[in-house]
Amino acid sequence: MTKRLTEDKKITDFFACDVFTDAVMREYMASEDYDALREIIESGGELEMALADKVANALKDWAMSKGATHYTHWFQPLTGSTAEKHDSFISIDRSGNTILEFTGKSLSKGEADASSFPSGGIRATFEARGYTVWDVSSPAFIKKSIDGSGVLCIPTAFCAYTGELLDKKTPLLRSMAALDVEGRRLLKLLGIKAKKVVANVGGEQEYFLVDKSMYLQRDDLRFTGRTLFGAPAPKGQEKNDQYYANIKERVLCFMADLNEELWMLGITAKTQHNEVAPSQHELAPIYNSVNIAVDQNQLIMEMMKKVANHHNLTCLLHEKPFAGVNGSGKHNNWSLCTNDGINLLEPGSTPESNRVFLLFLLAVIGGVDEYQDLLRMSTASAGNDLRIGANEAPPAIISIYVGENLQSMFENLENGAQGIKRIKEYLKMGVPNSPRLKKDECDRNRTSPFAFTGNKFEFRMVGSSQSLATANIVLNTITAEMLHRISDEIEYAMSHDEDKDFDHIISTVVLKYIKQHRRIIFNGNNYTDEWKEEAKKRGLCNLTNSVDAFNAMLRPEVVELLERNNILSEKEVISRHEIYLDDYSKTLHIEAMTALSIAKTQILSAVMRYEGELARGFAKLSAADGLGAVQLKLMRQIDALLCELNERIDALECATAKTSEDMDVCTKAMLHRDLIVPALTTLRETVDKLQLICDKGIWPYPNYADLLFYE
Repeated sequence: MTKRLTEDKKITDFFACDVFTDAVMREYMASEDYDALREIIESGGELEMALADKVANALKDWAMSKGATHYTHWFQPLTGSTAEKHDSFISIDRSGNTILEFTGKSLSKGEADASSFPSGGIRATFEARGYTVWDVSSPAFIKKSIDGSGVLCIPTAFCAYTGELLDKKTPLLRSMAALDVEGRRLLKLLGIKAKKVVANVGGEQEYFLVDKSMYLQRDDLRFTGRTLFGAPAPKGQEKNDQYYANIKERVLCFMADLNEELWMLGITAKTQHNEVAPSQHELAPIYNSVNIAVDQNQLIMEMMKKVANHHNLTCLLHEKPFAGVNGSGKHNNWSLCTNDGINLLEPGSTPESNRVFLLFLLAVIGGVDEYQDLLRMSTASAGNDLRIGANEAPPAIISIYVGENLQSMFENLENGAQGIKRIKEYLKMGVPNSPRLKKDECDRNRTSPFAFTGNKFEFRMVGSSQSLATANIVLNTITAEMLHRISDEIEYAMSHDEDKDFDHIISTVVLKYIKQHRRIIFNGNNYTDEWKEEAKKRGLCNLTNSVDAFNAMLRPEVVELLERNNILSEKEVISRHEIYLDDYSKTLHIEAMTALSIAKTQILSAVMRYEGELARGFAKLSAADGLGAVQLKLMRQIDALLCELNERIDALECATAKTSEDMDVCTKAMLHRDLIVPALTTLRETVDKLQLICDKGIWPYPNYADLLFYE
């Protein structure tokens, strides 16, 4: 890969060089056209075709100057990944001459086969037409091949011919609009003018790297992204010596190339380190507006895989690629800000009297409490079911950590006492000449799924391979809903309670929301059995599997929420429910078929071959002088496990036979959850026992030690 960072070249010299940035827009467009486009980007409004033609021409000229020969509408269908269809800039004029052209129509709208993407019954097979529509709020960029050629990527929304949404971007944009409207409305009531209220997101991305040659020898990794079989290595993560440890030279080279690729795309890759598990790593960018952050996270995942391949590595983004060691998540750091940079979740020096902070904080808390099942749904997948609830990830129960200071403030406000007394505390290292460093307001609770960390929330439940879109659609929408209710209550009180002053009205609303939603706040250890019992008493949801979590979408209050805020229609909600269940079943079906293939065509033959070798050795030894007791004992162990293996292969085959394509998606998903998952688990147990007593040289694929401890 081409190195951009040299002694003569700094990061700032090439950062965002492959992005149609504001500076590039100014360079390639007339000033009046630039101003008109900026107004549409910032304030909305319809894009006239005359202006679209000028933007398209500027994009073409810039892209071709960067080596691009094609363009594509880059969109995010309900597969969870991205999609693109490339068209060249070549066209033919009326005289038959070849010209290079890119029109406003081609920029603004494209066509894709809507029946070939998940639609949940919205589109029949014969109803193929779908549209991709330019998202002016997310900048175009160029993706380059190793030979330097490029494709101009235009971020777009995707809908059916009849207008129903078939993507993740459009509902995200709608949730941003709802949050903006309701956020500005409440701020106006509080006497604050803001041009825009936006959610900012920083997505921490965890991932594994394995040697590509080892990966190619494992059918389970190739087809499912995780190891369906594999006994633990002699060493795992038990010594806690992987986290933040020295990064291997080979991985550092990968990270260096990855950073440069991301920097060229304007992605502020900032933090990199080893994670807890062996061969597990993390990358974190700087915050961006939620729409761009979601787009950029898709590019981060794509680039991780691409760059890894150039280093003879494979990047694994599955939530649980290795049983027995930590899985990978994606921490969604979410905050609320105005267009001029005011953080609405910043407590300030006196949070108990900070109206903006209190009301916006309680809107988030109230939304998470009332729609906790919907927030849990936003992270559901077959892969994440293997991770959520384990000690490296949050439990399935949604709760909010606010820290002792805010907890105390809420209690004092309820009791009519003064709020918290904020005292500056400093780290006491006991080391001479160490700097005087102020402590943060609260500690971090890594067991909490939704933690307030000073001026933002960290949602730790999103899976590594998942799009950030769904979780942020839910966070934006439930917060907008609660902001709407809070504004309604304030306006009602202002118009009906003439004797009450404004401070009293705000205090009344604050106390009401504290009392109504205090059950969702928990500062303790979310991993304990005691918390599970306590959460049950509080009436909190414990949706331990994806099938139950997906069903939350059909709760009437959830459907009303999404319709009322113009996020999704009831028809679109039902279609997504069907798509998610279908994907769950298909994922487990592929895992079952892969496990059966490996067990029957690789493991059975390898184990029988080893047993045959033992038998031949035993025959020679026993004929010589009655020796061979160890071989006999081992053969008996292996033979018993072979019988067990055969039984469990039959059990998995029987389980898969009970599902069929003509079943409704709900029944099929429940059968996969209740039959396939347990059968896969028990089959793995037997295979892993066999792995630990068979000759490593005869085992048909690399083990955990080979995969996780490479150089």
